[in-house]
Amino acid sequence: MTVEFISVGTEILLGNIVNTNAAYLSERCAALGLSCYHQSVVGDNEERLMETVRLGLSRSDILILSGGLGPTKDDLTKEVTAKVFGRELYEDEHTKERIKEYFRRVRSGQVTPNNWKQAMVPEGAKVIDNHNGTAPGLIIEADGKTAILLPGPPNELMPMFERDIAPYLNQLEPEGIYSKMVKICGIGESKAETMIADLMDAQTNPTIAPYAKTGEVHLRVTAKAADEEKAKELLSPVVDELYQRFGDKIYTTEEDVTLEASIVELLDGQGMTVTTAESCTGGLLAGRIMNVPGASGVYREGYITYANDAKERLLGVKRETLMEHGAVSCQTACEMARGAAKAAGADAAVSVTGIAGPGGGTEEKPVGLVYVGCNVKGHVRVEEFHFTGNRDKNREYTVARALTLLREELLKNCKDLQNGDQP
Repeated sequence: MTVEFISVGTEILLGNIVNTNAAYLSERCAALGLSCYHQSVVGDNEERLMETVRLGLSRSDILILSGGLGPTKDDLTKEVTAKVFGRELYEDEHTKERIKEYFRRVRSGQVTPNNWKQAMVPEGAKVIDNHNGTAPGLIIEADGKTAILLPGPPNELMPMFERDIAPYLNQLEPEGIYSKMVKICGIGESKAETMIADLMDAQTNPTIAPYAKTGEVHLRVTAKAADEEKAKELLSPVVDELYQRFGDKIYTTEEDVTLEASIVELLDGQGMTVTTAESCTGGLLAGRIMNVPGASGVYREGYITYANDAKERLLGVKRETLMEHGAVSCQTACEMARGAAKAAGADAAVSVTGIAGPGGGTEEKPVGLVYVGCNVKGHVRVEEFHFTGNRDKNREYTVARALTLLREELLKNCKDLQNGDQP
């Protein structure tokens, strides 16, 4: 079945509030197995709202409207939808009593006259109690079409949806949507898509959808099934095939696991500690690692060495290296990684030096040139990168590449230990 969302409110059109309801409803309805092809935002205007509702009913099985159920004259969602369905409004005594009770409990019993507008409901509609406000939800059904009206405030809409609307929709569409998020680092979006082009061309159920993230590619594998067990049977072969193709470039298949969280887990599993030495990223790399719960077990200190004398004084970078090769060089990144590990007494260190922009670049060393060094138990690897974004983007991509490089070197170290080799 198809579902369409209509968000009502001039304040959304003007950008005064962010439309978080649409994102929430999209995710929840997809999980319930409903297909969404259209979303709309319309202001508090009767003619335009009526046109939008009619269009939605012409092309979708279910309309979910949010907002415009309040007590003021410009709250028109209920009135307009009732007109489209050819329903008269009547005063619902149950809703009226709930409004009275809400005001007694929350607002000392002072009900303003316009609040009784919210007790008016369309004939034949299912009334959904609002446990967090005064405007009830409504379900109107006719000729195979359904309109679901929800209050606009998220703290009213979300509990109502979970309590009453999701079970109702689940009866209409008993099959649900189940997903696995395969997260990949160290491979660009174009290459990743090329590697799975045949799978995407042949897909039916499950399906694969790629999403580009900063320095990563995420592949959402989605199956439609009657229950979670059946979904797992459908998802497992596809996920296994992705592992065959991408190998250890896949760092997780869990939705809430980040790249830095997977690195903290690797470090903890190997009983290792890490430090960071940053120039152009100014602490962003350290911040990503320290955002992970439990990171204090593997990360104890780091260094922001923006100036050359800080690189010399804190990390032991040779003045000759800086004079001959410059602060932004492979040699400096290497010495930063060695010096940081020694200064912190850490098993691993990641260094970053580059030109984030917008100024500071030359023909020989343009803006976006970055060197990332990684030292794992004395073995140092340095990679050169050329980014083409603005200052913020260059720094973000640098952090992503630094984390990826660290992960790759930690995996190598792990394999060396398993093989009995010295790193």
